[in-house]
Amino acid sequence: MNKGIIFDLDGTLIDSAPDLHVIANKVLNAHGHKPLTLETVASFIGNGIPKLVERCFDTVQCSLKGEEFDKAVAMFLEEYARAPADHSTLYPGVLEALQELKDKGYKMGICTNKTESLANLIVKEMGLSDFFDVVIGGDRLPQRKPAPEPLITCAKEMGCAPDEFVYVGDSEVDAATAKAAHAPFILFTEGYRKILASDLYHQALYCRFSHLKHLVPHVSSQDL
Repeated sequence: MNKGIIFDLDGTLIDSAPDLHVIANKVLNAHGHKPLTLETVASFIGNGIPKLVERCFDTVQCSLKGEEFDKAVAMFLEEYARAPADHSTLYPGVLEALQELKDKGYKMGICTNKTESLANLIVKEMGLSDFFDVVIGGDRLPQRKPAPEPLITCAKEMGCAPDEFVYVGDSEVDAATAKAAHAPFILFTEGYRKILASDLYHQALYCRFSHLKHLVPHVSSQDL
């Protein structure tokens, strides 16, 4: 029986691509490069800020290395911390769904590749703090998603055994994380996924948050 639900953040609970797009183009502009489209930047989301910065510069055919790359990442993080959710929005129905799940007694956590300080800032800015017992960021452990350790650590800190939680995410990274952790996975189809949903590991999928409360009780580790 699922006692806990762990959510990815970007592309699952919030559409953060507009903020990431604005900041990515600020960093590119500071280095003398033309802006990228929202669609392009959104396709880079999922593996953390350093990887997003790397992909942005690779796209403009300027691969930064060493200290120069570290400074670009630091600039991105500073800009993001200054305005973490100016353009981000919750997906429709998120607040109502989280309230319903909380009222049903589920413990809830977030497992993201975003740095933990930024994740907590955004959770607060978006009015989500009251719903989540645990937030695990990409800098908490030596491993990042799709390694299973962040997800397993989140479940442990929520007080859930390995067979007592379900993971909810939107992307290839999330699906691979759940599979590596041997955890049931519910796929949100309206996020930043790049391939067909049918090609990803999942036990259930949904396009509207009103559906989630009906799925969680019926997805378990026995389905794996």
